[in-house]
Amino acid sequence: MVSELPLDQVRTLLAVVDEGTFDAAASALHVTPSAVSQRVKALEQRTGRVLLLRTKPVRTTESGEVVVRFARQLARLERDARAELGMSGAGEATRVSIAVNADSLATWFLGALTRVPRELRVGFELRREDEDHTAALLREGLVMAAVTSSPDAVPGCSVRALGRMRYLPVANPEFRDVYLGGPLREALVEAPVVTFDRLDDFQDTFVGRLGRGRGGGGAGAVRHLVPTSEGFLEAVAAGLGWGMVPEMQAAPLIRAGRLVNFAPSRSVEVPLYWQQWRLDSPALAAVAGAVLGVAGEVLRAGPSPSP
Repeated sequence: MVSELPLDQVRTLLAVVDEGTFDAAASALHVTPSAVSQRVKALEQRTGRVLLLRTKPVRTTESGEVVVRFARQLARLERDARAELGMSGAGEATRVSIAVNADSLATWFLGALTRVPRELRVGFELRREDEDHTAALLREGLVMAAVTSSPDAVPGCSVRALGRMRYLPVANPEFRDVYLGGPLREALVEAPVVTFDRLDDFQDTFVGRLGRGRGGGGAGAVRHLVPTSEGFLEAVAAGLGWGMVPEMQAAPLIRAGRLVNFAPSRSVEVPLYWQQWRLDSPALAAVAGAVLGVAGEVLRAGPSPSP
């Protein structure tokens, strides 16, 4: 088994993944499509693994994800080294790609980014994704860091606890009076509900926990799908349905009388973690420091309580 990975082959694989096809990668690299194909085949022979599925666009295999992640980390280290040696262009900025869930993005995360020193000239590329799925973007090498719900580190990454984000079951006061007058679980099974998208089962899980020992079942059949955190909040406040809303968003509207917490003892706390590539990158270290600092101020500390 040959131990080293030729850098020209690794970079070529990354170009194919980023461009989507061998022809597009050849154009980006200013070589022939045949040269691209030969480099990828040689890398697969060297690793003894199939790295790409030849679809349109191409898709990486599990082994291919490992090599692509390595290629992106290598490119990051090269850019950092060039910057420290004064070889970067005068207008060149450092790009840091981060996956973050919508609720964090709408509440505390942007405030953390403002604490990154401006002299570092960091440009942020944010990808919004559910906290249960952000780790997949890290695993595929598509982002350098992520806010996740998993304490299990992605290979090649470090993980640190951020804290717990509290969610409250809330509704418009008139909505509560019309739909939530009876036993809570039975009422929620019939009441309209707001969800983020078709994959959002947070509200269903909440209702299911209320019914432990009395059969399954989730939230009601009348659903409003609102795929932004701010829009979700406004939909609930407008009376379209009930929903689980971050305490940071719900508290001002509760004080203003626009929302009510209809189950005060039933809040749900979601643990969040910061995962990032294990790289000695000044920009990435500065972002991590800022994120961890703000999270320590606004999120709840300690282990998540049992539901």
